[in-house]
Amino acid sequence: MSYYNDYFGQYGGRYVAEVLRNPLAELEEAYRAAVNDDGFNKEVERMQKEYVGRPTPLLFAENATAETGGGKIYIKLEGLANTGAHKVNNVLSQALLAKRMGKRRIIAETGAGQHGLATAAVCAKLGLDCVVYMGEVDMDRQRPNVFWMELFGAEVVPVTSGSRTLKDAVNEALRDWASSFGETHYLLGSALGPSPYPDMVRHFQSVIGRETQAQLRESGVETEALVACVGGGSNSLGFFAPFIDEAAPRLIGVEAGGRGKGPGLHASRLTGEGRLGIVHGYKSMFLLDDDGQVLPTHSVSAGLDYPGVGPELAALAESGRVEFQTATDDEALETLRFFARTEGLVFALESAHAGAAGIRVAKNCPPERAIVINMSGRGDKDLFIAARELGTKGWVDFLKSEVKRCAAG
Repeated sequence: MSYYNDYFGQYGGRYVAEVLRNPLAELEEAYRAAVNDDGFNKEVERMQKEYVGRPTPLLFAENATAETGGGKIYIKLEGLANTGAHKVNNVLSQALLAKRMGKRRIIAETGAGQHGLATAAVCAKLGLDCVVYMGEVDMDRQRPNVFWMELFGAEVVPVTSGSRTLKDAVNEALRDWASSFGETHYLLGSALGPSPYPDMVRHFQSVIGRETQAQLRESGVETEALVACVGGGSNSLGFFAPFIDEAAPRLIGVEAGGRGKGPGLHASRLTGEGRLGIVHGYKSMFLLDDDGQVLPTHSVSAGLDYPGVGPELAALAESGRVEFQTATDDEALETLRFFARTEGLVFALESAHAGAAGIRVAKNCPPERAIVINMSGRGDKDLFIAARELGTKGWVDFLKSEVKRCAAG
């Protein structure tokens, strides 16, 4: 991917208020210096091994392969990383960078809660103050992660403006940073936002792809495609990174098809619905109306419920190097059930979107070739959503009894 002057092709840039220009320049200088410092890189690698639990396994999903027919299905188990998702890779590296810069306070935004959870956990480990902005809608549907963030000592701030989801949490985090950057680092959770965040987050997440590449070489399988879900882009770009400049394998990003076409029913930006725009400090493809205003979005998965996509992915879509598909809410839920029953794995609902597309690709793939799905997170956080959609009356009865017990004190 051609990267120049903070852009990926026509996408990217740094469209921010004057007050944020110096903090971003300071961050870029510190980031470039850190990644060229052997001491910093060795500390990241040490903590990735000892705290995160890297490398994560690459599993041959034998039962799912037999059930599906076609190509071999492999699953990169990022859900086994500490805190339950890929988010901790970027969080750990950015938090170590913040300490190197002398910042003692960390702020973050979160949608599904996994980025907020990882940030809260790493801040506890490194002795940093932590504030997480989260939309009220997402707090309601990801309540278990709110509990864990608070247990780690983070202050979780409910965002009540706009749609009360991820985009609004980003807005509040940016406002905070504009008035507190002297002692604060904004630990942005995806490969988007103003430069240097897209480049930095992809770099810190590329450990996923490097491990996968080495594991595939060791297994000797011929790889047809890598498949990952796409919200902002951190897990997919980290997964795809070592393969982007190669002709193969196919790289497939999967967006939230939600409940169908039309504003507020999906979050599909690169599959014919997005428009070029500037939001949250960068130029990319967004769901916008005719006046350039951000449209409402929907996904059963809070982590994919965002109106824009990272600039590098927009450029890769334009070049054709990354293909984009969608998976609906129903397809994601059915895929969650499928992998639970065939492989004993509970996919996060975000990752289940990738799983749904991966199964489609596998069915049309020769049996000697492999499809690798990035299970970017596990589904513990989605218990209440999955149980509501897939559960039985026993789950409802349990919740009623718990409400009674809480009310009784």
